Amino acid sequence: MNNVFDYASACLHRTDIDEKLQLTANAWQLYQQGELQFESLSAVQGIEHVRFPTQPELLAPRYMARRKLGTPEGVQAFYHALAHIEFIAIYLAWDILYRFRGLPEKFYQDWLRVAHEEALHFNLIREHLRKLGIDYGDLPAHQGLWEHAQDTAHDLLARLAIIPRCMEARGLDVTPGMIEKIRSIKDVAGVKILQRILEDEQQHVLFGSEWFYQQCQKQQRVPEETFKMLILKYFKNNKPKGPFNTQMRLQAGFSLNELAWLEEQ
Repeated sequence: MNNVFDYASACLHRTDIDEKLQLTANAWQLYQQGELQFESLSAVQGIEHVRFPTQPELLAPRYMARRKLGTPEGVQAFYHALAHIEFIAIYLAWDILYRFRGLPEKFYQDWLRVAHEEALHFNLIREHLRKLGIDYGDLPAHQGLWEHAQDTAHDLLARLAIIPRCMEARGLDVTPGMIEKIRSIKDVAGVKILQRILEDEQQHVLFGSEWFYQQCQKQQRVPEETFKMLILKYFKNNKPKGPFNTQMRLQAGFSLNELAWLEEQ
């Protein structure tokens, strides 16, 4: 197997976690060696065919374990929730690569890099979780992020606006505060993991911004107006709530006008 879309299909439609991580690593290694092909030869299956592991159990957000860091159980719940976000982020990167064809080769190279880095993040958190006495899948998790992927499976502009430029951009806003909380409980290894994730996520959001603007230009649409329209459409007239990390969002490709609009009450 040396075609990126075959790797994407395997990662999306097989359920074994370790196999998924290995396939992602193999695809990245082939790409680094110049041996990965980007020809779109295979058919695209609908997003309803994507498969997830049997564990963790997926429940509504109200059933999630409390993530207060004052107890060992709360720390476990915090990192388990973080592991789940990174695990779903692997799916999100493979899915945008798999689902939307006929784009420049760099599009697929960018999202392969994202899949590779999300897998690294997941491995780091999983290893940390195991040191805390549990593994990924031992606690329930929720499916909110993936529901946004299902909603935008038909529209690349919507996918770019909602996933990297909204949901992942939230990580730029909240992770610095999370780092301080983890630092306060003297979890040095956890601080390093979160700092690594924050640094990489800024680049992932920037990829989202760059391809969003590229697609707007191709479709002859005004980017800022299109972004506003898509956010309001997919969040039922609700905007993301601040505070926003203005500096990191600007570095991740947001315009001053977009940030001003987000910050309006």
